[in-house]
Amino acid sequence: MVMRAIDVRDLVDSPGSTKTVRVDEAVEGLHTELAEVSGDQRLSGDLTLESVVDGVYATGTIRGTMALRCARCLKEFTQPFDVEMHELFPLRPGPEDDYELGEDLTLDPEQMVRDSVVLSMPFSPLCRPDCLGLCPRCGGDRNLGECTCSEEVVDPRWAGLEQLFRDP
Repeated sequence: MVMRAIDVRDLVDSPGSTKTVRVDEAVEGLHTELAEVSGDQRLSGDLTLESVVDGVYATGTIRGTMALRCARCLKEFTQPFDVEMHELFPLRPGPEDDYELGEDLTLDPEQMVRDSVVLSMPFSPLCRPDCLGLCPRCGGDRNLGECTCSEEVVDPRWAGLEQLFRDP
């Protein structure tokens, strides 16, 4: 789904004037390897649009819920989020500007919301700070109890190599 553009003709050329708009829409494609905001999840929040000499300054908070997968044990869990945004939409964008107003003097908040939410996603989410992860031998979840797999057995054909790595 595409977020609807916001008409800002009443703000342009009136520095200091503001208006607040409500955002309550779903945005598809918000995901990383271990985090996702599903396409049917609605993001909501208020954006304050302020006319400044260079264009329109957008500030606000977007709220929603992320589906995450623990980086240690791969357990899935959800977590609410609040993302603060502060971005300028210039009238005459330069090569270094990230966002711009449309030719019809509309502001499309989708890319700003998309960038802010994806950048706020944790790179290595944990289901809890003391997560023990998975056993490297059997793959069992060590959070559920002690691993019962046997000690690692070395193939006798490789046993001679172990001598090379021992301190004299």
